[in-house]
Amino acid sequence: MKTVLIKRLTVLLIASGSLLSVFAQPRPLGLCLENYDYPFPVQYLSFTMQQQPLKMAYMDVKPVNGNGKTVLLLHGKNFNGAYWRTTAQALADKGFRVIIPDQIGFGKSSKPTGIQYTFQLLGRNTKAILDTLGITKVSVLGHSMGGMLATRFTLMYPDMVEKFILENPIGLEDWKLVVPYQPIETWYQNELKQDYSSIKKYQLENYYGGQWKPAYDEWVNLLAGWTLSPEYNRIAWNAALTYDMIFTQPVVYEFEKINAPTLLIIGQRDRTALGKAQAPEAVRKTLGNYPALGKQTRDKIKGARLVELDNVGHLPHIEAFDRFIQPLIAFLQS
Repeated sequence: MKTVLIKRLTVLLIASGSLLSVFAQPRPLGLCLENYDYPFPVQYLSFTMQQQPLKMAYMDVKPVNGNGKTVLLLHGKNFNGAYWRTTAQALADKGFRVIIPDQIGFGKSSKPTGIQYTFQLLGRNTKAILDTLGITKVSVLGHSMGGMLATRFTLMYPDMVEKFILENPIGLEDWKLVVPYQPIETWYQNELKQDYSSIKKYQLENYYGGQWKPAYDEWVNLLAGWTLSPEYNRIAWNAALTYDMIFTQPVVYEFEKINAPTLLIIGQRDRTALGKAQAPEAVRKTLGNYPALGKQTRDKIKGARLVELDNVGHLPHIEAFDRFIQPLIAFLQS
């Protein structure tokens, strides 16, 4: 009798979504995601930076039948290399070798106790991985914060970059002109307040237009699981430092210097803008206008192509993978 009641209750919970919600709840995660498995084998590059010994994690996905081309995938601020899983597999299936680093301060890479973050520094670290692997030419794809890094990397090492791709990058406008500056301590206190509910609410509203799918749970749980870690204060401090890097180091004024063949893939529903909540109300409504920002950025980069994805938000390769991957592969093969 008890077994029958449990089964009936389970059916009711599944039907209501409650059981899925229970299973979706995060578990505590280690400082460097030691208890979370990445989709491909992880390697590490060890080095000393700003008087600290650090390890930078990366995945090197090799195709069965290679075409001799390599794609570098650069993750966003609230993510790590694991969310490139389906993108990397699709590219490898087409013969591309795929390199996926976790930047210092993110994912499985070291979380320094204190560091001066710059996009130039992250660019040098990324190049060090490529140098270690003997890779001299890459196509670079950056999403969100990774788009700012991809831009800086391409400007620093133009001879290495065969093609340049931005997927809903941040940094297409200079927020510090209209958003009040926040000290790092303020970013830090904001991070310490994060939990599962606040993280999911932010992603639901800002990434997915209020429409949630179970496939999105993983990317909430990776952040929320960190908030349950006894070392979360260290994770939060690194997050605060990288927010300051993003806010104070714009790339928007240098797109005209990009000479590599360029593709922009822009979800049109995206309205992401750093510090938007702190901006005056009249200004707030104008920030993160990706339909306009995509066109403006295309016009700044000579010969750039723009793919506009209607009714898609900040994460095309998660929310609308088929619509994202088709133009990407066509561009890389052209």
